[in-house]
Amino acid sequence: MTDWSAVVWGFAAGIVAGLVAFLVPVVGHIGAGLIAGFVAGYLAGGGLGNGLWHGLLAGAFGGLVLVLVTAPIAGLLGGVLGGPIGGLFGGLSVVVVGLVIAFVFALDSAVGGAIGAVLAD
Repeated sequence: MTDWSAVVWGFAAGIVAGLVAFLVPVVGHIGAGLIAGFVAGYLAGGGLGNGLWHGLLAGAFGGLVLVLVTAPIAGLLGGVLGGPIGGLFGGLSVVVVGLVIAFVFALDSAVGGAIGAVLAD
């Protein structure tokens, strides 16, 4: 069973670590994903697979929220600058790129979640 509290805390840690990644380039956004997954996996516990799952959810959730925030802005700007077709392509391109980013966030967060769950047990 999914511990949504652990996923939300992992997501929150990923947001904070992602903001710090802009200020501290050594950490980077891959490190932010690892931290998000680690927090989710550590809080969920339950072994390697459980931590992997919770870290994956925390990372994917972060990527999906990023898509939901940026796609309307890109669609609006594309519509203003490029007309209806510009708005369509602006919004759709952000959605496609955002889903790829969500997948990448999910992968490194899953690794962090597995490590966190193993250390929790």
